[in-house]
Amino acid sequence: MSRAASATSTTAGDSTPTLDPNHDYGDRYADGILPVGDGRYTTDAAQPGSVFLCHMGGPNAGGASTRGPWFSADGTTYDVNKKISVQGAVTWPGNITITVDGDTRTIVSNDLPKDHATGVFPIARDDPAHAIDANPNSIKAQSITYRLAAKPTVGATPHCIDGQVGIMTTGVELFDAFDAELRDAGAWEVQDGCQGHPEITGAYHYHSLSSCIADTSVRTVIGFALDGFPITGPKVGDHDILTTADLDECHGITSTVVLDGAEVTTYHYVMTQDFPYSASCFRAAPITTRPQP
Repeated sequence: MSRAASATSTTAGDSTPTLDPNHDYGDRYADGILPVGDGRYTTDAAQPGSVFLCHMGGPNAGGASTRGPWFSADGTTYDVNKKISVQGAVTWPGNITITVDGDTRTIVSNDLPKDHATGVFPIARDDPAHAIDANPNSIKAQSITYRLAAKPTVGATPHCIDGQVGIMTTGVELFDAFDAELRDAGAWEVQDGCQGHPEITGAYHYHSLSSCIADTSVRTVIGFALDGFPITGPKVGDHDILTTADLDECHGITSTVVLDGAEVTTYHYVMTQDFPYSASCFRAAPITTRPQP
């Protein structure tokens, strides 16, 4: 187990915006041009659009060796529609179970995707992705059991993130927005066609919203953060998509979602197209997980 991700912000605000279903949030990134979030982190307080970190990267992780051609000339934006993916289509015996008993939600997974294939890892030398991000890691099944609060409450001050954000209902772990060099992982790293790849222990994971998750409605729970709060997609309606600017400093909002078969009004995190993609701090105390590379 890793050290607890228990540091809390002492200066962050406690505002939690509420979704307005009658408001047109627009489709700000319809053209696929996204801002690059390199270095957008804090270590002492949560701030909107930045990740509140417990750690400063890991010594055992690799990453892209150069910018891909999908970056703008000045490196401040990237075109997600021009970004290449790791080749291949490998299927896995993915398995995840989610049960609730009283105040505890138990999630058991082997961290292999149950709903989609992955690319071929390690990345083959003849794959164009290899010239940019020569990920040498292989995907390996993990043994994961998370016991989360089934009814978390928003705390007075946010907690920092220690590498992992949570787990998605595809069975795949969700990491924060950075690579080991505190660069925007969604922009720099070359992942497969479902935006996943393995780290040094073989744990397959996402950093951003997977295009292989079919239902990305803001009402649909597509994962759970380590503090127990649900994670949803950003879609309010057609061409009506939430972005980071619409959310609080932890990348969340309060709205009605379908949770455990019932409509519930709750705070939840939102996966967005733009950095930092998912929870950037925790609104309740998270559980501890294994160390991240």
